[in-house]
Amino acid sequence: MPLVLIFIFCLLSFGLNAQQLVDSGYQVKNTQDYFLNTHRPRVLIDAAHANFHTLEGKYQPFAKVLRRAGFAVSSNQKSIDKELLKGADIFVIANALHPKNRKNWDLPNYPAFSRSEIEALFNWVKEGGSLMLVADHMPFPRAAEELAEIFGFHFSNSYVEILGSREQYFEISDNSLQSHAILTGVPGSQSITKVRGFMGQAFLAPPKAKPIMSFSKAAVAYMPKKSWGIDDDTPTISVQGWQQGASLELGKGRLLVFGEAGMFTAQVSGKERWKMGLAAKGAEQNEQFLINSLLWLARKI
Repeated sequence: MPLVLIFIFCLLSFGLNAQQLVDSGYQVKNTQDYFLNTHRPRVLIDAAHANFHTLEGKYQPFAKVLRRAGFAVSSNQKSIDKELLKGADIFVIANALHPKNRKNWDLPNYPAFSRSEIEALFNWVKEGGSLMLVADHMPFPRAAEELAEIFGFHFSNSYVEILGSREQYFEISDNSLQSHAILTGVPGSQSITKVRGFMGQAFLAPPKAKPIMSFSKAAVAYMPKKSWGIDDDTPTISVQGWQQGASLELGKGRLLVFGEAGMFTAQVSGKERWKMGLAAKGAEQNEQFLINSLLWLARKI
């Protein structure tokens, strides 16, 4: 049995039959305000597209970390257009969905964004805006597929597994965490050497993008018809060499794309209160990785 099936069985036992809950008691480790006496970058977290992760919901710890670091964080409840984006320095989209897939993640999966919204975001980034696009495992990649493609990224509507490993780590030591200013951080800060992911998808980045999290070892993407419906007959493709995190500078703007959402927040599930994300064992550097990612988008790095 593939390890991903074992992992999914664990999720079914601990997380999916028992609702995944935000860990509202997560204690932020960072104590540094990076924007004392300067403009506080305005971070707008999308909640207008049936998002699975929002400021009011599962991205509360995400916002908590950013506020401690000095960012001004608020929620977006409106369709995306030029006027809306004038009020943001950084726009965050995490696991958007089409309303048809809010309660049903099986195929078919539908796009979450209109063409006008996609063009508004593309032009805003070219003119100097900063976008963080996060799309986890199926069905989220399909929902954000057209938005990713306009920037040159190809998403896989799948579940990814690093072969031979029950846990998913990206490390400098095996080149799965690749050299990037985000890993170095601001002068005097500790470098990032290891972060932990929690499944997600793999994607292909355009030539001008800079890889951050790469599947340097053998990895496969499972593409079932039904959400979590993975068995030995599920179609798979090799995604070794694909990415789960990458950056792109486009015109005057910056873009970060990640194929995993849980690593940037804190959640608990099951009667055992199984920890996922920032508070999980092995994810001790994830919080600083998140802060550095937003500092890069804010041009502090």
